[in-house]
Amino acid sequence: MSKYRESPLDFRALSTIPLADRGGKVRVEHMAAPHRRGSTLTEWLERLPRVLAAESLRAVVASMKEARRRGRAMLWGLGGHVVKCGLAPVLADLMDRGFVTGIAMNGATSIHDFEIALAGATSEDVEAVLPDGRFGAAEETGRLMNEAIVAAQQAGIGMGEALGAALERLARPEYAPCSLLVQAWRRSIPVTVHVAVGTDTPHTHPAASGAALGAASHHDFRLFCSLVRGLHDGGVYLNVGSAVVLPEVFLKAVSVVRNLGHPLENFTTVNLDFLQHYRPRMNVVERPHARAGGAGYSITGHHEILVPLLAALLVEADA
Repeated sequence: MSKYRESPLDFRALSTIPLADRGGKVRVEHMAAPHRRGSTLTEWLERLPRVLAAESLRAVVASMKEARRRGRAMLWGLGGHVVKCGLAPVLADLMDRGFVTGIAMNGATSIHDFEIALAGATSEDVEAVLPDGRFGAAEETGRLMNEAIVAAQQAGIGMGEALGAALERLARPEYAPCSLLVQAWRRSIPVTVHVAVGTDTPHTHPAASGAALGAASHHDFRLFCSLVRGLHDGGVYLNVGSAVVLPEVFLKAVSVVRNLGHPLENFTTVNLDFLQHYRPRMNVVERPHARAGGAGYSITGHHEILVPLLAALLVEADA
């Protein structure tokens, strides 16, 4: 006999219901279909299960196809890892197909892209060079980027445009196809760069100008707000690989656009990352749609797989 004062509940009077009456959220019609050799990617997408991230992926592809058909904005916010994963040629192809109308970068993204255009390589071994203070000390990166940023302030243009113009002169021809800054500049697709002073290696170079950094990045914030205005009624914003800076910038831009009296409703937002962080979830996927319609989606996966997959599904739309 148990020494406990409490006795187990007696389940004999517990009521049940027939399984057929209960129903279920997942039904056989939601199940995946096996892949068939030689099938197109569109057919592959249709054979995915009709649940969770598979449905989100379908919705994102459909939203982007519809946005292109209707001439709505499709803006990509890119973190540095996207460029380091070698995805610039994939995104440049999407520019030509009408699936990129603007790009927002944080400072790291612009640095990696700038170095690829100059030298065909980027991403230093931090652990190897940090002990003796050589981290971030690349001369060409610091000097040439800061010269372009100072020129941006003098010309009254933004950092993204100025870096693209500089690389049009400086980039090695064999590396230029792998630079988003170059490819966007050649196509007159706006690129905005949003920096937090002290987060990026060129800020430590002797040529750095705080006034120029602030002026060029603030110009780009105002330009980004103008681009965000174009999301109204069917546009798409994708945050890819930025956990803090770009989600914060995007939310402020949404507020600015509405504060100035411009309509901004019924658009699609997407967060693509290998981890789902707080700010992208709140500032990109959820908050912009409060009482404004539209939909936000989170799709988790490695950039080097997920972005080419999404791009390939969009390419199928051109078939």
